[in-house]
Amino acid sequence: MARRIDVTGTDGVRLAAWEFGDPPKSDPQPGHEDAPGVLLLHGLMGRASHWASTARWLSERHRAIALDQRGHGRSDKPTGAAFTREAYVDDAEAALEQLGLTRSVLIGHAMGALTAWQLAARRPDLVSGVVICDMRASALGAASQREWAQWFSAWPVPFATLADVRKWFGEDDPWVERPNPARGEFYAEVMHECEDGWRPVFDPEQMLRTRETWVYDAHWEELAQVRCPALVVRGLDGELGRAEAQEMVRVLPRGQYAEVADAGHLVHYDQPEGWRTAVEPFLDAVWA
Repeated sequence: MARRIDVTGTDGVRLAAWEFGDPPKSDPQPGHEDAPGVLLLHGLMGRASHWASTARWLSERHRAIALDQRGHGRSDKPTGAAFTREAYVDDAEAALEQLGLTRSVLIGHAMGALTAWQLAARRPDLVSGVVICDMRASALGAASQREWAQWFSAWPVPFATLADVRKWFGEDDPWVERPNPARGEFYAEVMHECEDGWRPVFDPEQMLRTRETWVYDAHWEELAQVRCPALVVRGLDGELGRAEAQEMVRVLPRGQYAEVADAGHLVHYDQPEGWRTAVEPFLDAVWA
């Protein structure tokens, strides 16, 4: 089960954090739990609930909290809010401090992984380890941003039913090379029912604004500044190639590498058992 904890991000944006585990005892004292903390950061368009299977096994021994980042999930989506790299990193920093998760491990997927390593580089006093899941350090460029804008415009919204959502993202989406039911389920989780059908809980324009703040730049310099242990995880069919992943490990002062078979970009969602096998030993070593 998960309980919601509201966090105040930069510029006063309200963020929803979700703590997984047993129901809290009466008069809980957030920030004073003995268990080591883990903050889970989803990728672009994701939400905290995508970490549910990971958080379940983490919460057996750790204090596991997933954050709905600004513009995502149940967090605020202010029209005039900043959707910059700095805003996302500031939000994660605020979440660690307000939740009492100092000296925690950050586990991030895609955009969330970039946030994780940028925060680890900035605030080594707050972070004990980082897991980087399928996020590239190289610049992706203008062509990539144009492709994403075209992809968003191709979505047949509103969807009549959630079954239509699952089918389009799992089978009919031009970006799908072969049927992928897990991908369909992933996107079904980020839809909500409106008067005319099912639409995303996020604003695609805000997602594009968010993305354009990282696609034109490379992020190797921040990687080199991460002094804590860091694990780079890739799916064999994901977006992060093996050569780039291994170069990221080389650049990281205390980098390690793992890959998950039969997984695409959504590694933790595609192959939850393989993901756990890759990540759990790293966490054990960080806190040994």
